[in-house]
Amino acid sequence: MNEKLIKNADKSYQLAEHKAAQYFQSLYLQVIERSYVPALTKDINVWKQNHIHLHPLLSIFSGRKNKPELQGYSNYIRWLDYTGKLDNYLDRSISYLFMRDLGKALDASDTRIKIRQVVDHLKNSLTKGREEENESFSMAALFRWAQREGIETTMIWVLDKLKTVAQNIPDGMDAEHAQRKLIKIIAGVIMHVVVEMEEGISPLDRKRRLEKAMRLGYSYGLTYPFIDDLLDSHVLSDVEKNRYTQLIRTTLITGTVPELGEWDGKNSSLIHYIHSELREAYEYIKANQQAETLKAFFDQSYVFFNSQEVDRKKDLSNANYTNEEIYVPVILKSASSRLIVRSVISAPEDEGFDNRTFYYGIYNQLADDFADMFDDRKEGAVTPYTYYLTYHDKRSDLINPFELYWAVISHLIHQVYQSDLKTCEVILDRAINGLKRFKERMGTPKYNEVMELFASGNPLFNRLIQKMVDKADDVDFFDKLLRDHIMTILKTERQEQDDFLKEIDTVRNQINNGLKINSGDHVPLIDDLITDAANYSLFGDGKRLRPIVAWQIAVKGYGLNPTAIMPLLKSLEYMHTASLIFDDLPSQDNSSVRRGRPTLHTVYNAAIAELAGLFLTQKAIEEQASLHEFDAKTVLKMIQYSARMTENMCMGQAMDLGSKGKPLTLEQLTIMSFYKTGIAFEASILMPAILAQAKESEMEALKKFARHAGIAFQIKDDLLDVEGNQNKLGKPVGIDKENNNSTFVSILGPEQARIEMWEHYCLAVEALQEVPRNITFLKHLLNYMVNRDH
Repeated sequence: MNEKLIKNADKSYQLAEHKAAQYFQSLYLQVIERSYVPALTKDINVWKQNHIHLHPLLSIFSGRKNKPELQGYSNYIRWLDYTGKLDNYLDRSISYLFMRDLGKALDASDTRIKIRQVVDHLKNSLTKGREEENESFSMAALFRWAQREGIETTMIWVLDKLKTVAQNIPDGMDAEHAQRKLIKIIAGVIMHVVVEMEEGISPLDRKRRLEKAMRLGYSYGLTYPFIDDLLDSHVLSDVEKNRYTQLIRTTLITGTVPELGEWDGKNSSLIHYIHSELREAYEYIKANQQAETLKAFFDQSYVFFNSQEVDRKKDLSNANYTNEEIYVPVILKSASSRLIVRSVISAPEDEGFDNRTFYYGIYNQLADDFADMFDDRKEGAVTPYTYYLTYHDKRSDLINPFELYWAVISHLIHQVYQSDLKTCEVILDRAINGLKRFKERMGTPKYNEVMELFASGNPLFNRLIQKMVDKADDVDFFDKLLRDHIMTILKTERQEQDDFLKEIDTVRNQINNGLKINSGDHVPLIDDLITDAANYSLFGDGKRLRPIVAWQIAVKGYGLNPTAIMPLLKSLEYMHTASLIFDDLPSQDNSSVRRGRPTLHTVYNAAIAELAGLFLTQKAIEEQASLHEFDAKTVLKMIQYSARMTENMCMGQAMDLGSKGKPLTLEQLTIMSFYKTGIAFEASILMPAILAQAKESEMEALKKFARHAGIAFQIKDDLLDVEGNQNKLGKPVGIDKENNNSTFVSILGPEQARIEMWEHYCLAVEALQEVPRNITFLKHLLNYMVNRDH
């Protein structure tokens, strides 16, 4: 590697290291002299007047509404609004984000105006009476926001990227954490860009900047799962880690991503994917840098990476690290991680921002390290807290990180933010809230044990702090509530999805075990041939989506007896398989492969295939007529509905055949797709609902869901026909183009077809909100339909 480039990189790091050492020295003196105590004691005594209220008995007469034990995100927001606390709650939350993530000074008039605008917008959004509390954080909600901003294509790109990243996170790393961190960083970069936008910006320019921000956010965010988290994990061997680290270092020093070369072993495919993705991300960031900010980007990136490496190589068993060796890298990595964001978006130099961000970083890092100290210690990680926990009784020279934390707070309030009252309020709110959350999570005995170790050196000051922790109110923050809420949603949805997929396998096996048609007693030789042909088609690698949907609706949605509805499930699969046999015939689509093996007419002949299809439709009616545990009139109503849907499907196929070689409009194709595909989904949902005697309004909502879900499914099929893998699909790709068929892709192109698919996805999600029962499985089914690869 070029020696000059190495020296330049080392010089940048040494300059940053020198500044961090000076900062640490000033903090060290405050801790040794305890000079921060008088100033903070005064600050807290003023602060507490707004946070420690009247005695509980007197609150009855003051009209104060006490905080109830609330469960759920929406309930808490409603309570805040009811008590008149929501405005202040959002104001301190947004003010904190402007300080932490945007490096803003809260005493600046333009900052106060922007905070007020964000608070008003957020308050309006939170109080407009949305019933579904998870809706704001769904893929549908994200797509709708992107539509309003005109950036649907980029949003789809990001969603696809997030899905792919999660799929490639190996065992030993946390896929949910990776996605959550990526989303947070993308949102942070977008927030930076939005705040930097000047007044009166044109919609087109806003659109371009938002699209760029999303891609830059993703590109920068990748460094966390694929560099930090990967190197912190035990996925790679020591040899692999050294080689991988050298690749990153070479990239940051030279500005060019080196070739990966051969990489053997079990991690080969993982590393090739990561190298390719990081190269693409790095090149995108580099290509979108302005010349005047490019050096700052490389310098900050190198400082961040190198300080992380210095920290990562520490060993908790080493009892000889100096205070500087413990704290200086923490100052560097916590500051540079946020300074990079500004260089990533090519924001102009801002000395005030740089200073505030540099001094602020360790405050946030020490708070995080305090919260995670026991998990970090279990992992053997060296942080200021784990090191002090391990060696405080052996090393009298060690700085107490809890005392340093308060020294940082005092320095920020009085030296960096010039004793600004709003800044003091927000920082103390956050500090006390962090201790409250830790105490609640760990329990009082463990919390007291921690305080006995970390806070015993300042008994008077500690008593004041503990009084605030016990009695202070109105110190919680929206970002913490939102994070907890999103984590709960992700955890719940992951569990629901896992249960859904397991249930699909279970139900699919039950259906497969009951599908086989036995030979009849009429004309054995002919009957056996038709039966064999029907069974051949039935037992290809079918997904069984339609009977699985029917089972979910019947059993989970309406509580019907699983055994009693088995004839219905069989009938749906018989009808579906019959339709595939007819579709594949030479007179129609002339397909040679279906469900991973040769089509029926190529194994037998077209005549037998036609007869087998007819045979299966009659078997379907026979099964429907065998629903003996249900009211006869209800069963008859369901059979009549089934017959009508079969008629409509025939009409849809006739439309399809008549359209071959002819250009269709989007409206014509949508109608045809509904008749071909959407009706089958509708039947899978409506037939169990008819058996359960559901209300008409509920049936209409389910029909609406089925219509849009079916069209979304068809668009995904069209995309897979162009982009899919034949081995996974079980049928040839490119057959629509070969047959000159009009598809959503041929009419709209792949990009617009995806947008159309997500539009129908959103309409299907919105239809589900009109169904007054537990039908979460339909949401997961919909997600499966648009995210599948076969």
